[in-house]
Amino acid sequence: MIEATPDIRPLLAVLVSFVAAFFIVASHRSPNVREGWTLVASLAKFGIVASMLPAVLDGAVFEWSLGAFLPGIGAPIEFVLRADALGMLFAFLASGLWIITSFYSIGYMRGLDEANQTRYFAAFAVSLAATMGIAFAGNLVTIFVFYELLSIATYPLVAHDETAEARSAGRKYLAYTMFGGGVLVLAGTALVYLIAGTVEFTAGGIAELASADPGLAMLAFFLLAIGFGVKAGIMPLHQWLPEAMVAPTPVSGLLHAVAVVKSGAFGVSRVVLDVFGPELVFDLSLPFGFTAGLVLSTIGAITLTAASLIALRKDHLKRRLAYSTISQLSYIILGLGLFGWYGLVGALLHIPAHAFMKLTLFFCAGNIHVSTHTDYISQMAGIGKRMPLTMGAFAVASLGMAGMPLLAGFVSKYYMLIGGVQMGMTLTPVAYYLVGALLLSGVLNVAYFWPVIYTAFFEAEDAHDAKPLVDFPLGGESRSIVAATDGGRPDDDDTDDSDDDDEEEPADTVDDIVADAGDADDSSPDADGVDESEVPDADLDDLPTDEEGVVRPDFAASERDFSEPAERVDTGDYAVDQRPSDADVPFGPGRADAPDESTADAAEGHDDGEPAAVDAHDEEFATDTHDDRNDAHDAHDAHDEHGDDHDDHHHGGPPAGGWEHVAGLDALRGRESTWFTLGPILTVMALAVLLGVIPHQMGFLELIELIVDTRLPEEVVRP
Repeated sequence: MIEATPDIRPLLAVLVSFVAAFFIVASHRSPNVREGWTLVASLAKFGIVASMLPAVLDGAVFEWSLGAFLPGIGAPIEFVLRADALGMLFAFLASGLWIITSFYSIGYMRGLDEANQTRYFAAFAVSLAATMGIAFAGNLVTIFVFYELLSIATYPLVAHDETAEARSAGRKYLAYTMFGGGVLVLAGTALVYLIAGTVEFTAGGIAELASADPGLAMLAFFLLAIGFGVKAGIMPLHQWLPEAMVAPTPVSGLLHAVAVVKSGAFGVSRVVLDVFGPELVFDLSLPFGFTAGLVLSTIGAITLTAASLIALRKDHLKRRLAYSTISQLSYIILGLGLFGWYGLVGALLHIPAHAFMKLTLFFCAGNIHVSTHTDYISQMAGIGKRMPLTMGAFAVASLGMAGMPLLAGFVSKYYMLIGGVQMGMTLTPVAYYLVGALLLSGVLNVAYFWPVIYTAFFEAEDAHDAKPLVDFPLGGESRSIVAATDGGRPDDDDTDDSDDDDEEEPADTVDDIVADAGDADDSSPDADGVDESEVPDADLDDLPTDEEGVVRPDFAASERDFSEPAERVDTGDYAVDQRPSDADVPFGPGRADAPDESTADAAEGHDDGEPAAVDAHDEEFATDTHDDRNDAHDAHDAHDEHGDDHDDHHHGGPPAGGWEHVAGLDALRGRESTWFTLGPILTVMALAVLLGVIPHQMGFLELIELIVDTRLPEEVVRP
């Protein structure tokens, strides 16, 4: 074991944002000062972490210890922070991305004029402090303390909107991550201490566990792996993650790319590499030739495949990205179960690769929401001409997630594929099905990202091509999603008059004809002088009559308007026109966004083809908080410094007349959106490209190779 050098910098990296949170709260009356403290703290944290990186790459370890604070049956348990290579990987990534996310948060929160911004920035700072504690934790007890603190600190962010849905999502988040995953981690920690007498992280694993009872060791392993895996979104313990999409988009970026889910994946990495060790994880045998490592990889394979299939059916963009996160984090879990150099390198490299790509995607989704109030894929036809830079960055990050060459996702997945094939050839053929899962997931990634890109760049608002798995019906349909100013759809212009006549006149015309016929019969006896109205007719006895006894056939047996598609049943899985499967998200169309009465029918009734009952249902969940936010949002757009009022009073989807075309140069001048949001998007996208082209020069691959080389036995070191 490498001798650690006493140093206070790991502690300072944790404390800097704790201190910043105090100053952020104290500056609540001055937003500029408050956000200045956020930026200063993020830069200071990154500077402290980066100052340790060169020495860590040379093999040094920095440590700060509070001393023993828990006695035990074995060695006393210390509260210790240790900056080793594995901790530096996570800390360097999280601290760097906090700078970018801070700038984005300023643009996003001000763009929507969100309430409780001081609480938001303070909770964000505390969350990053907890993240640094997880990264530099020197043993299982220390990481458990910060693991639980992270859950508490991020709760105000998840429940930020304070709606019923947000509070419910916050409670579910705490139930899963704190009271579920946290309890499992604590139980696993106690069991490891009982059977090994120590909980210190040791490169290659704690030696005492190798000679312990295999059953107890395996139980401890799965308690810890599943406990940390809850935050990584492994199925079936993933439900908290899609629900957390009620939070502001920068929080979604924090949850999915920077802190929370990465802390779960990092915790599993610590368990595999520094508690049990890769060799012991592979040697812990289970029935039917499975080992603990293969079971872990199988859980990852099932999760990444199932989550990808669910993502195909999500019309809400952030929900689709949420299930994409569940799928992508499982790549890390799968790779950690592959015993070999390539598999472990690929798993660890996917931590920064996924962070850069997924943060880009969430930033893009948030920018679309701020600039156009649009959240649903089925409403984004042609939006690429309105937001060319944002959707271009989204396309690049999507290709990276699918594993296209020259992007970050390709490098990490390539390493894992080689690791799976190598493990199947030399150790166990069972590993080949893991390779198949990786390849299948790549295809599914293309399947659920391509419709977004295609809709944005290759569709027009007035000729929307419905996707079979998004809009239904199978085979698609051609329709318009542009809100027409006359209350109808543009493609109905030629038939509006005739349709209106058909809809309004038939009942009265038929009634008049029947009434006239009845009057004629009553007053006109036949040639024989017999009044036929007095002669009972068995065939007419059962016909419906009005109060005056006049026969009036019921031509309105169905209320369906046959000029429109038949009403479809929402199964909860499909997006039906503009009533998607995830309509319970509070920022969906008609739910929290309360349009003006004058535009509600045109935008949602006629345009979306949605029954009026749905509007009433949606209004039930609208809150004053969201109404105020939307009013402020509209005011922000109306008074934009560039004078662009194209999207004024618009609540999702293209406005009347379609999207405004923003040229590339105009977008670079800030016409597309504020540079507080656009700058971070392009920066993170560039990092995803650089990691795919020069991963070693960026420092991440060099750091990961050092980690893996010191954790594997000599016979399975770097090829």
